[in-house]
Amino acid sequence: MASTSNEAPAVPPSLSLPPSQFARLQPHAYLLAHLSPPAATNQPSIRANGREPLQFRTTSANCGSLTHTNGSAVVRIGDTAAVCGVRAELLHTDDIASWSVARTSSASTNKRQRLAELGEDVTEEDNEDEDDQDRAHIEDLSLLVPNLSLSTGCAPGYLPGAPPSTTAQSISHEILSLLHSSRLVKADDLRIWYQPPNLGPEDEQMDVDEGAGKKAETEEQKPREIKAYWVLYIDIMIISLAGNPFDAAWASVVAALRDTKLPNAWWDVDNETVLCSDDVSEAHKLTLRGLPVASSFCVFEADAAAGWRAKPIPNAQQQKKDGKGRWILADPDGYEDNLAHERVSIVVDKEKNGKTVILKMEKVGGWTIDTEDLRRLVDVSSKRWDEMKQIFDQC
Repeated sequence: MASTSNEAPAVPPSLSLPPSQFARLQPHAYLLAHLSPPAATNQPSIRANGREPLQFRTTSANCGSLTHTNGSAVVRIGDTAAVCGVRAELLHTDDIASWSVARTSSASTNKRQRLAELGEDVTEEDNEDEDDQDRAHIEDLSLLVPNLSLSTGCAPGYLPGAPPSTTAQSISHEILSLLHSSRLVKADDLRIWYQPPNLGPEDEQMDVDEGAGKKAETEEQKPREIKAYWVLYIDIMIISLAGNPFDAAWASVVAALRDTKLPNAWWDVDNETVLCSDDVSEAHKLTLRGLPVASSFCVFEADAAAGWRAKPIPNAQQQKKDGKGRWILADPDGYEDNLAHERVSIVVDKEKNGKTVILKMEKVGGWTIDTEDLRRLVDVSSKRWDEMKQIFDQC
């Protein structure tokens, strides 16, 4: 006997996926769908995070966040956050094995000081000698010691008890190299001088006029001696990693060095040691050379096999000419960074006249970035410098 049922027919399961699952299962296709919308819609290329291709994430900086340091800063670029603390320790020249050889290079510094005291002009050659000496002392004596670490839980792949990652070691080396090449810190700010008194009997026999007397006294005055150096330990910790750690780490280093104050120190002859003042008002800030700003970019290609193909695709040059098939993305986040095989890092600074100076340009992987692209990225980096300067000035 047949029976009837009032139940509704079963609805077939939907074959569509929510955006979050689509992004996990097909990350390349998901980002490509955002960057290459249908031509009929007339929509611009928008990244999955809602930014334009050459748009940077929101950046903020806060200086003086750590109390037990000589200088500190917290920089956040999007969801990537870096904390930097600068600690200063004394290095006596008596503890430097090669100091008996290195001390001869201080002659150029004393010469420059005497010229300044006599009111004579310091030549460009003298400035170059001082710059070379600064770089030699900072590098040879290791006066700047950066160290970057990725804190536990900053990203899903960083678990407790794991050894230092290659990423942390690589960024630490990049920061050290950039500190040396940019000559950001002046060695004279790290030197502790001592002026020996001139107690010779010839001081009482001076019977010349006042102007010549001053000149003779200056010429006969004993040269200053470097008794110690300040060594700056620059510790950076990435507390949140969401792509582009180098820009955040370098920005935190620059902001922390701008915030660094060194105590007033002098050589005590009686105790033969360096003494420091407890008065905070006597501390002096570092006089940095410029304001280097790092800007990183990555290249996303429509061809999913671009990362491992041995031969270029046949129409790659035509696609590049038409501006199709690849996108240059500024300040890539963690999602985009995993999909890119070509990266560019540019560090620029600006002179007082507004001229942009390239301090570093590095390209890793890929083959699509050419000279025209690099010129355009330098212009973008120059605009980024203006934004970062405003942020640092408010820090």
